[in-house]
Amino acid sequence: MVNPILHKNELKKGLYLIPTPIGNLGDITFRAIEILKNSDFILCEDTRVSRKLLDKFAIKVDLISNHKFNEKKNLTKIINILKDNKRVSLISDAGTPGISDPGMILVNECVKQNINVIPLPGPSAVTTAVSVSGFNEKYLFYGFFPEKEKIIIEELENLKNLDFCLVFFISPKKINKIIPYLNIYFKGRKILICREISKYYEEYIRLSLGNLKLFEKEPKGELTIVISEKQINNNTSQMISESDKKNINIMLNKLSNKEIANIISKNSNVSKKEIYEYCVKLKNEK
Repeated sequence: MVNPILHKNELKKGLYLIPTPIGNLGDITFRAIEILKNSDFILCEDTRVSRKLLDKFAIKVDLISNHKFNEKKNLTKIINILKDNKRVSLISDAGTPGISDPGMILVNECVKQNINVIPLPGPSAVTTAVSVSGFNEKYLFYGFFPEKEKIIIEELENLKNLDFCLVFFISPKKINKIIPYLNIYFKGRKILICREISKYYEEYIRLSLGNLKLFEKEPKGELTIVISEKQINNNTSQMISESDKKNINIMLNKLSNKEIANIISKNSNVSKKEIYEYCVKLKNEK
């Protein structure tokens, strides 16, 4: 008996959201391969990246480049293709489309115009990282950090009091910029840093926040980090800790003494005055 899900004549017309492997190409599902093979068009971020995957599984379908810089421009063209009763698959370079990747703009337009949108389950760095963390199963996914440090601080101020695991994506070029803030806002929590998930050199780094050190060399590959739920902190010390001193030193050339004092005092038992005076002392010594 033919499985109607995999039979071309029975497949629905519309937009298919197809997760692709985040590392090991063997992680793609049988259903994903069959739908890709039976698509009229495949939307992808980078045709060179996608072609490696498609060639491996002998998928010969016309590709349309669809990335964050042209997805709005492409919208009318793709909607017209879908209205012409075609079957279109959307993939990203890795993982599930629309999750910190292009896709939401097209999905929302399809919903508005009553075009079928069919999601497939599959690879996701988010759930993979949470599953191996050992932290609380209740988690919130944030995605990538914003560019400006002021906005990063505002966001972390909101996130630090939430008693959930938190999942972030971070590029290797920005991890050292973020580490000082993670040490401050999530001091006492555990962190799992996932690198090269499902690839040959995959690595899972488990540490405590508060004294997480900067990477000496830029790590290879996009990082997924999971921060544990809030930990009970019985520390009542009124002195600036060594880890806070290191963080202050890193922020000294980026923020004002007042801004540093506000940040550190909210995440420790040390007064703003003491922190401010310490900043002044450091600057005078330089």
